[in-house]
Amino acid sequence: MHLYALPLIFVLIGLVCYVVLAGADFGAGFWQLLAGRGARGARMREHAHHSMAPVWEANHVWLIFVLTVTWTAYPTAFGSIASTLSIPLFIAAIGIVLRGASYALRAGTATTREQRALDTVFAVSSIITPFALGAMVGAIAARRVPVGNAAGNLYTSWTGPISILVGVLAIVVCAYLAAVFLAADARRAATRDPSERDLEAGFRNRALAAGVLAGAVAIAGLFVLRSDAHPLYHRLLHSDALAALIVSVIAGAATLELVRRRRFEVARYSAAIAVAAVIAGWAVAQYPLLLPGLTVRQAAAPHDTLVAVVIAVLAGAVILFPSLALLFRLVLAGEFEREQRAPAPAPTVGSLLAASNPGLLARVAGACLLAGFGLLTIAEAGWAHALGVLALFAFIVCGVLADQPDQLRAAGFEDPAGGPHGREDPPAG
Repeated sequence: MHLYALPLIFVLIGLVCYVVLAGADFGAGFWQLLAGRGARGARMREHAHHSMAPVWEANHVWLIFVLTVTWTAYPTAFGSIASTLSIPLFIAAIGIVLRGASYALRAGTATTREQRALDTVFAVSSIITPFALGAMVGAIAARRVPVGNAAGNLYTSWTGPISILVGVLAIVVCAYLAAVFLAADARRAATRDPSERDLEAGFRNRALAAGVLAGAVAIAGLFVLRSDAHPLYHRLLHSDALAALIVSVIAGAATLELVRRRRFEVARYSAAIAVAAVIAGWAVAQYPLLLPGLTVRQAAAPHDTLVAVVIAVLAGAVILFPSLALLFRLVLAGEFEREQRAPAPAPTVGSLLAASNPGLLARVAGACLLAGFGLLTIAEAGWAHALGVLALFAFIVCGVLADQPDQLRAAGFEDPAGGPHGREDPPAG
């Protein structure tokens, strides 16, 4: 693996995370629009709103990450895409702003009419945003974005058959992911309140319908690709990309079966795998071209810039991934839905030091960090860069394990001497 391709892998990972996580949020807005009227519709909208509350802002980190890394590592390609596709990019930005504003203002509504108006704005922006972003991906896949500042047509570049298809597929996939995630949340809520069972059944049916529809749109897309972007179609079916498509089909079918059996928690992950496999298949079929006549190597920034990007991304991952992992673990465990307890006293320095005993893993993490920096900055061979990246990934893994966030979190509630520290229930009366 060459250094110039590493930031592209980071971009694809960020794209997968954004499509899966933020896509589920967009899909929640889609189902809010189709929830219907009456008490049951209001409960479905409230359930979707409540499920998104802890994570909707964090999920947009991935879009910022994708744009920033692409801009820095592949400036020529980013400038060409952002200028030619400025209209759908602007539409997506407006949708994200309106969506965030309507979500934040919803808590301050005084009447049902105001709440319904904000829910409508939120739902509509949750549909136009993934469509615009999908149309941009379709324009790139169809090779309608030439190299140069606004070198392509500002309108026809993103309104072709493939762009429309990918935009529609993006909406359907978002709805599919959201229905699976919301069904899982509804089932967890039903364990505390049996009256929530109807919400679980409602989102289960929506997940099955959206999954079948997503499969149908994807199959129809192959015919559109064959007529409108035959080179990409050929690469999808006659290269390593075919394996990714097969994985996507298997994971999608497994998700439908898991949803049918009400195994929603496992279905979350299989649905994510299905989406990730589609993106991986497109990337493999597109490689090494980024844009017509522009390869990844030609578009890459200078060596020192690429090294700085790789180091910055991996160093940032040390902070980002443990934080997001903790957030989503709390969400999936339902910690945010439990009764609020009295806040525990802040952990002391002694308790943190007693809990943080990384030992060998910390030394291994430090060695991997030094090895990674050395291989990426001093060596010139491609194999050395690949080893350097592996060393930095090993640093992340060992560092997270050495840090032991669970134990550190427990230290905030445990006295260094071993006695209870903030976990005792308050005395009655």
